[in-house]
Amino acid sequence: MKIQTVTARPRRVLLSWSSGKDSAWSLHALQQTADIEVVGLLTTFNESADRVAMHAVRRTLVREQAKMIGLPLVEVALPWPCTNEDYERAMSDALVDSRERFDVSEIAFGDLFLEDIRRYRDNQLAGLGLEAIYPLWQLPTRALAHQMIEAGVGAVLTCVDPKQCPIEFVGRRFDAELLNALPESVDPCGENGEFHTFVFDTPDFRQAIPYEIGRKVERGDFVYCDVRPKVMSTTTH
Repeated sequence: MKIQTVTARPRRVLLSWSSGKDSAWSLHALQQTADIEVVGLLTTFNESADRVAMHAVRRTLVREQAKMIGLPLVEVALPWPCTNEDYERAMSDALVDSRERFDVSEIAFGDLFLEDIRRYRDNQLAGLGLEAIYPLWQLPTRALAHQMIEAGVGAVLTCVDPKQCPIEFVGRRFDAELLNALPESVDPCGENGEFHTFVFDTPDFRQAIPYEIGRKVERGDFVYCDVRPKVMSTTTH
């Protein structure tokens, strides 16, 4: 009599996708985990600007990221201005819908070491019957930043907090040269909100996303760099 073995189904996980390097590396880490299947990406957008909140990345570029990964993108529209109640309502609706649509019980986040943010996420998800997981939690950020770069993560700084990080860093590539130039007070991964990034290439992209740097502007307490899709010229013979 032949004995059949039953293979356990992988844990289906939805990844909170900010469009930046930490989300990208979280995806990479999750995809190396045998019992986890990432089934979708979830991103919040400023409805007025049509960009990722804080990172200020255009929606068209985030959609291109999802295309390069090969995963569906859940787009959460946030009003502007957005109160905490507005945010929680929009996120709750999206997560409840995603729980049914993707049959998930876990949401992954790229947070590194901020305990208050983790408690907030845990509490919010618990009320929805979901669990948060943190694939990069408490990894040493300097070593982590170098690991990302050496593995082929390509990113550009789209936003800096000038109170914490020199404004001339906005628009620069996230590379070894930048890490060496950062002031010692700035976390190498920008975990304290010193800067935010847009990822144009990772080991998990089918191919790199062509982009170009647009104008740099100061809005409120932050300095932003517009990253635009690069239109590739075609030559006819």
